[in-house]
Amino acid sequence: MSIISEYTFDHLRTIVYEDRNSMGKAAANYVEEIINKLLVEQDEIRMIFAAAPSQNEFLIELITKDIDWKNVIAFHMDEYVGLKAGADELFGTFLRKNIFDKVNLKKVHFINPIYYDLDAECARYSRLLSERPIDIVCMGIGENGHLAFNDPPVADFNDPKSVKVVELDQACRTQQVNDGCFKKIEDVPTHAITLTIPTLISAKFLSVVVPGKSKATAVKNTLIGNISTECPSSILRMRDNAVLFLDKDSAAKILE
Repeated sequence: MSIISEYTFDHLRTIVYEDRNSMGKAAANYVEEIINKLLVEQDEIRMIFAAAPSQNEFLIELITKDIDWKNVIAFHMDEYVGLKAGADELFGTFLRKNIFDKVNLKKVHFINPIYYDLDAECARYSRLLSERPIDIVCMGIGENGHLAFNDPPVADFNDPKSVKVVELDQACRTQQVNDGCFKKIEDVPTHAITLTIPTLISAKFLSVVVPGKSKATAVKNTLIGNISTECPSSILRMRDNAVLFLDKDSAAKILE
């Protein structure tokens, strides 16, 4: 699978691959293995998915795997506030196109950012998440180290909430333009609904897929910097059952 190198930073297993395709295939193999092992022990799997171009190779490979999807319940981890229902830029739309409409899932729970009462929507989604433990989170890391939309100004490792409304910081909104999700920063919503960091890292297993040169600084800060909300993804180093999948571009500053 063209592994360049493998490390452990505190508790976080980190594997560097030659390119994005190899990285995506390896992450998909890992998630497939976890799902199939868990389904021997339990009747359903509860999974949370990130929606971002960084996940493309992983999702393309995952939908081809030998997985009994009818026993999988899916959630997504964040959603913009202020876009029209069905907008192409919505994360729910991204996940429908890339996985949810391509496999036979038991159920999909969407965040509804159009709801007239966002606090009530956060409470509704929190209740759904708390019905049973989350088994697997498939996530990425933002250019500012965010997990979901937990940017440094709003990230809280001990957040009492499971789901909350947040204001997006400038670096996060700029990334959405850099990723090609919006034409200009003025088009990027200023607020979003996000699962909080305690909710995300409480899962039994974490698959963290982070390709690309634009993520190299965030990866370095995640793995080598202090564990603090200045780089929210640094908390991943405290997790035993997490694997960080990198390509040589995103790993450039740890390979130096």
